[in-house]
Amino acid sequence: MSKRILVPVDGSDKSAEALRFAADEWPDAELTLLHVINPAEAASTPEGTFPGAVEQWYEAARERGETIVSNAAESVDRAVETRVEVGRPAHTIVEVADDIDAHGIVIGSHGRSGVSRVLLGSVAESVMRNADRPVTVVR
Repeated sequence: MSKRILVPVDGSDKSAEALRFAADEWPDAELTLLHVINPAEAASTPEGTFPGAVEQWYEAARERGETIVSNAAESVDRAVETRVEVGRPAHTIVEVADDIDAHGIVIGSHGRSGVSRVLLGSVAESVMRNADRPVTVVR
């Protein structure tokens, strides 16, 4: 039985590094690439401030997410599964890992430190604290 590794991707250099690491470290594993659309971001954009705009924001976010997972998939020389989900990023990553019965999660770190880490939190840190499977954070 081959392993299944979940790799969350957000279009950042760190998530690209995490994907390369997962592909190199587990060459025979099935990779699932996940992009999470965070609905909390809708309220912080100009489009999210008037009625009816949420649907427009969501469609644009879904298209961005599909592009991100598609570009990430093209960056590795193998077939991968891709998913775009909506939810709180850390919670959704852990949920999808459970759903696909992933053997592990490989996630990029954005390297926050100090006050910004305390105020903003860290998706990678939250995934590490809440996942019931191995989590590798690529820095």
